[in-house]
Amino acid sequence: MKYVSVLGTGLLLIGIVACAKEKAKPLVPLALEPGVKVQAVTATDQGTQAYQGRQFEEAKNYFSQALAAAPQSGQAHYNYALALNALGDTEQARQHFIEAANLAPGDKTIWDSPALRQYGNPQSAKPAKEHPYGTTRPTIGSGPR
Repeated sequence: MKYVSVLGTGLLLIGIVACAKEKAKPLVPLALEPGVKVQAVTATDQGTQAYQGRQFEEAKNYFSQALAAAPQSGQAHYNYALALNALGDTEQARQHFIEAANLAPGDKTIWDSPALRQYGNPQSAKPAKEHPYGTTRPTIGSGPR
């Protein structure tokens, strides 16, 4: 009976910890800062609608137009990077995420976004990659079969 009680308590504790974890926020395009060109705002609005409709190629085109109209906007770089990331162009996305963070040093959304966090330190040239075979020494029976 004591084992059942300990097991039940352990499962309850695991359930509480699992439920307490913060769920990942969905990645959404950002509105541009005040004072940018109207063309950039219009393209961003259209790109946001396309992105939310999962039309990532179209969103990329609109965000590219916004970026051309407002090249010093961290939010424009961020939005463009979101579209690139959704299309699988992670290296280009990484460069624009870093540029967004550099141009908007006080924008907590950009700096805390999961999209930027996965790329590591903005000062590093490339994200650190884990060794494909792990870091532990092989043991008997652990090799290829």
